[in-house]
Amino acid sequence: MAHKILMIIAPDQFRDEELLVPRKAFQAQGWTVDTMSTRIGEARGMLGAVESVAHDLPYAEAEAKNQGYDAVIVVGGMGSVEYLWDNTQLHRILQTISRQERVVASICLSGAVLANAGLLRGKRATVWEMPESLEAMKVGGCTYTGEPLTVDSNIVTANGPDAAQQFAQAVIERVQALIPA
Repeated sequence: MAHKILMIIAPDQFRDEELLVPRKAFQAQGWTVDTMSTRIGEARGMLGAVESVAHDLPYAEAEAKNQGYDAVIVVGGMGSVEYLWDNTQLHRILQTISRQERVVASICLSGAVLANAGLLRGKRATVWEMPESLEAMKVGGCTYTGEPLTVDSNIVTANGPDAAQQFAQAVIERVQALIPA
């Protein structure tokens, strides 16, 4: 059985390589990867990537409850701040996956999404450093590591595009450890 991964992106200004590098690594494993956003249509990356989004977060929430995603990854970029940080529907999706003891992961500025969803309390995590993201981590009750990659139980966080490959590998390892194929 192949694993099933959900990658959430902002509809505008997601960080291209934080979507593309991990997705390529997951697909190389033979895994199914769904990409969803806050709206259907074209999503645009900060560096020019265009991603066709066929389903939005309401669909993702139903899928998370019923289809057994093995991991949900929240992609970073400047759009994360506007579209994802305070999105309560996304928070519910992440909470559902976490309760199912699946992998929840974020890269770059999207570490704040996990913090705002209440998933980092008492956990070690990292994020792209800016005052607002560091404040979200503090309010979220996590121990900020400042490392490029941090893994704590079923939570994987990375601090930005330079860590995308390492992040992908860590997600692969956690999924394989937690959910045997």
